[in-house]
Formats: sequence, structure tokens, C-alpha cells
Amino acid sequence: MHGSNKSVLLQANEAIVAGDNEGFLSHCTDDIRWTTVGEGTLEGKEAVRQWMKSAYATPPRFTVDRLVAEDDMVVALGTITADGDGGQPTELIYSDVWRFRDRKMVELNAFVIQPIR
Repeated sequence: MHGSNKSVLLQANEAIVAGDNEGFLSHCTDDIRWTTVGEGTLEGKEAVRQWMKSAYATPPRFTVDRLVAEDDMVVALGTITADGDGGQPTELIYSDVWRFRDRKMVELNAFVIQPIR
């Protein structure tokens, strides 16, 4: 998997978990388009950087259950635990659909929901 889009995504996720937002952003193109379906779209690396400062002030924890890759796309399925309202840990289920260009992440469509318990 060395050098593959899958490995790039795993390295980027490791940077987020380590609180290294700049390490994550080093895997993104300057013109990244980050859409969280139902919430909105961020245009460009600087917009993502500013969003991450607050959204990832406390680094989330990821569990990647499956990665599926075809051509320039990688789909990640898993769970994420992040601080919710009042700082309480919240578990979310996600499906991230990433598009790559030259081994860099250029577009994200993130589907994130809270499981029904």
C-alpha cells in the first residue's frame, strides 16, 4: 500500500489523531473542496485550516473499518469519537468519499451521522 491513495489517507488520519493539523493539510491540495453533507462546504486549504482549529481543538479518534479504492477515489467507512456538546465524547458513524489528484486529497464528501441507540 506504500504510496497508494489509501496509504496517503491513513497517514493524513494519523496526523489528525496526533493533533497535527498541518501534517494533515500537507496531504491536501491548495484548492481542496471539503463538503460535510447537510452542513456545508469549505473551499481551499486555508478554510479547512481555520475550521480544524475549532472543530479539532481536541483531536478526534478514528476507527477505519474499511477502505475501498478505485481510480482516483478512496472511500473510508468507520467511526469517529469527538467531543460533543458539553465536552462529552460523542460517537459518530462516517463515510468519507475522497478524490485524489497526484497523491493529494483534492475533494471530500463526508457523510457523518450519530447512530441511533
